[in-house]
Amino acid sequence: MIQTALIDPHLWWYVTRASAIIAWALMTASVLWGILLSTRVLRRIDSPAWLQDLHRYLGGAALVMVGLHMVSLMLDQWLKFSAVEVLVPFATDFKPLPVALGILAFYLLVAVQGSSLLMQRLPRRFWKILHYASYLTVLLVSFHAGFTGTDVGTWWYRAVAITLIGLTTVAVIVRMVTGTRSGRSRTPVVRSGATDVSVGEPAHVQEKRSMVVASVTTVADGVLGIRLEMHEWERLPLWQPGAHLTLHLPNGLQRQYSLCGDPAERNHYDIAVLHTRESAGGSAWIHKNLLPGMTVEVSGPQNHFALEPASEYLFVAGGIGITPIKAMIESLPAHRVWRLVYAGRSRSTMAFADELVARYPGRVRIHAGDESDAALNLAAIVTHGLPEAEVYACGPESLMTAVAALVPARHLHLERFVALLRVAPAAQPVLVTCRKSRQDVLVPAGQSILTALEERGLPVLGSCRTGVCGTCELRVLAGTPQHLDSVMDDAEKDRLRIIYPCVSRASTSTLVLDV
Repeated sequence: MIQTALIDPHLWWYVTRASAIIAWALMTASVLWGILLSTRVLRRIDSPAWLQDLHRYLGGAALVMVGLHMVSLMLDQWLKFSAVEVLVPFATDFKPLPVALGILAFYLLVAVQGSSLLMQRLPRRFWKILHYASYLTVLLVSFHAGFTGTDVGTWWYRAVAITLIGLTTVAVIVRMVTGTRSGRSRTPVVRSGATDVSVGEPAHVQEKRSMVVASVTTVADGVLGIRLEMHEWERLPLWQPGAHLTLHLPNGLQRQYSLCGDPAERNHYDIAVLHTRESAGGSAWIHKNLLPGMTVEVSGPQNHFALEPASEYLFVAGGIGITPIKAMIESLPAHRVWRLVYAGRSRSTMAFADELVARYPGRVRIHAGDESDAALNLAAIVTHGLPEAEVYACGPESLMTAVAALVPARHLHLERFVALLRVAPAAQPVLVTCRKSRQDVLVPAGQSILTALEERGLPVLGSCRTGVCGTCELRVLAGTPQHLDSVMDDAEKDRLRIIYPCVSRASTSTLVLDV
């Protein structure tokens, strides 16, 4: 039976027809899903990472089906397309214009999918414009299918075509309506002689842009809630819970603060800043000088503390560590199982504590030091609460150390305020080859790689310089990094082939970086 099917002269014609319909449906689904993601219509259904993965999967599957469609056309014995006719517009005499539209759609699909893989390394504006080509791709495929398909006259084909075109049309209309509505600022932006901000989204997550301080409010003793906005009609880059901004303060300092608002709101960023007792000038300057109407330079957002899809979560926050955790909780769908343990010196200093208790009764446990004589029993919470949950913790190092001692590494996700004390062998000189810049930099033992690259005028960025914020991240092309930072797990950095050169070095004598 199988042999008979394989030698059937019509086999590849059937494959051609089926793969074409499936590819069209997958392209439409990918565009539809992308629109739903960008408008945040699905933000209460499931975890953001899962939604993003599905969007990429649909686009990739569509490209595979298009490839199968093109190969089957060359294998079919009736049309007998050559490789040139499949890949070059107007190279065939068979319905040249509709076929050319299909070929153009294929190249656009390849460009869109390729840009998705390179999203973090492309200028944001360029990526965005290129990604809009997905709408044109579906339109071209619709014309291609309508004028070349042999099943056009059948009832089922008409039903499929009307459904796919209708869904695309409705989704685009929804995108236009919600995009226009969400793009307008809800409150007037106060301007006080500030220079105009650049229009559109940044070319890179680290490019600085001017933002206006829309409001400054007290959210707890010693904690200010700050809202930053762009000018009217200007939208900010998408971000996911766990992301942080870098504020470039007028006194020359750079400080990172977690976003604690709603990622669905594209016209402002919300952060909360604790006035630390031993401030080096960052939080102290903000608490003393930052006022509504002022303009500050901001870069980001970046995310090294992303929320991964899971069926159960245990969140542990200490003090101002609640900021990324709050955004994570608010992004979860109502049916997701989670618990929050929030510890602090006193309830009055714990930002958003009363708000979270009121919104999520039974899920939030507050442990205020001035309200309880007993110490927080983390062991009991971790062991008997949600033993199989993914644990996300953010707070002072004493709390992070306690959580890390109780939770298996495979379930643990930490974000630290200060760098870990890591014992490393004596530093050795390392020769760093910068592939893009075509420069070799010999870094002496007493100097950081980041500083050496900066002194050579290479395009690198630094902020905390202690291995915590992740601003200086670079891609490793060859050599073995010696990780001394505290941004993420070392195994994950090796998997991603990245290094944080403000503190990390190399265990090999040479290191090749993508700079």
